Amino acid sequence: MFDYKQYDALGLAELIHKKEITADEIRQTAIQEIEQKNPSLNAVIHKMYDAQSERQPKGIFAGVPFLTKNISQESKDHPMTAGSKVLANYIADYDSEFVRQMKRTGVNIIGQTNVPEFALMGITEPSFHGPSRNPWNTDYTPGGSSGGSAAAVASGMVPIAGANDGGGSIRIPAAFCGLFGLKPTRGRTPVGPKTGRLWQGASVDHILSRSVRDSAAMLDQYQHDRANAFMAAPFDGSYLQAAQMPIDRPITIAFTTQSPLGSPVDENCKDAVIKTVHLLESMGHFVEEKEAPVDGKRLANSYMMMYFAEVASTLRTLEGVIGRKVKFKDVEPTTWILGLLGKAVSAEEFLISLKYWDEVAIQMETFHDEFDFYITPTTAFPPSRIGELDQTRLEKLLIQTVGGLRLGGVLKKTGFVDQVAYKSLMRTPFTQLANLTGQPAMTLPMHLTKDGLPCGVQVMARRGREDLLLQLAGELEDGTWGQVL
Repeated sequence: MFDYKQYDALGLAELIHKKEITADEIRQTAIQEIEQKNPSLNAVIHKMYDAQSERQPKGIFAGVPFLTKNISQESKDHPMTAGSKVLANYIADYDSEFVRQMKRTGVNIIGQTNVPEFALMGITEPSFHGPSRNPWNTDYTPGGSSGGSAAAVASGMVPIAGANDGGGSIRIPAAFCGLFGLKPTRGRTPVGPKTGRLWQGASVDHILSRSVRDSAAMLDQYQHDRANAFMAAPFDGSYLQAAQMPIDRPITIAFTTQSPLGSPVDENCKDAVIKTVHLLESMGHFVEEKEAPVDGKRLANSYMMMYFAEVASTLRTLEGVIGRKVKFKDVEPTTWILGLLGKAVSAEEFLISLKYWDEVAIQMETFHDEFDFYITPTTAFPPSRIGELDQTRLEKLLIQTVGGLRLGGVLKKTGFVDQVAYKSLMRTPFTQLANLTGQPAMTLPMHLTKDGLPCGVQVMARRGREDLLLQLAGELEDGTWGQVL
């Protein structure tokens, strides 16, 4: 009997190609999975069951069911709320370049997945659409901001789904849901047609998958996007082939289990790294405990500076979409406060913070002269419970007061920015480095907590070396993941 959930995307495409099953049969199976599981997971917030082409699909993923993320992955004539009630009535009038290129691979787009408002959180609990839940335990978050996509893939609704990553939004949910998640090098994937950069180049689009080879095969499919402000060094080869080739030389690996913020790291997350580096050492690779040569607190503040400014910019841009000024009640209170802080950022501060990205990128290039890989926990803590990270009563009162009086500048002078940075990134302090430097980074499902929840291990490489990451991932997938998950 055909077991849909046992196949990855390439496996399903092969069945269709060999005419062992039809694309429509697989599509109907995916729809059944969504209808059965989505009520408890809330992963899919917009269904596109009728949006299929009359033509026979072509491409490496021809006929494979696919879900796009409900931000930056617009499909013409369909909603794009970005998790916010202020965009409840917005209908996209174009396909994003990412969606255009997905369609050329042959995937069958059947819906959109849940995101936190404007993809701003490492959890997916928007007020507008409600929280997504982790298939491993529905009391817990699947992470964010690609939490809906992660829940959909991990539960078996679809084998692959669209995602993007501006501070860990592919890697965090992949780590929480036991998936493979790769953030490609800056400039590797499309961003157009109406923008040349997302979050100043920190954010890139790709997919979440259960298998390494699906992620690698999709990476092979991206074509030049003339809108892109950044261009990654071209790879003269096949990422899919790289994922199927073992590393044929000893590699050098630096690792740490220490948070760059000096904040606590859960023992489960440390154990995941130690287990992985011991395994790599047993395979003949050179391992050294060493932190990256980066000022973690300055990096976090630089990231948050961009974060605030981007939220302020988003709220201003929305005025052109909805035809009026955005009001406090239009968005979630936290979003409003972030926007106020963004308005309080000076041009000088913003530019200095961007320049620091380049300093860190150069430092990491030098670091990778000595080390092929840099390994850390993906997150500092396992998944939180749904609602666990809600604001306290005092925080809500402060937000309402400051938000209503528009006191962003005053709030910034109190040291509130440092507090926001620490609280926001304390649970996920490891992922932002790769976004600011533009490096590729992946998370591997290498560990389960005592509560039976997945715990990821992050691996970073030099810019442009997704092939090396995929080689390592493929090798570990063959010999390790089945024993863990």
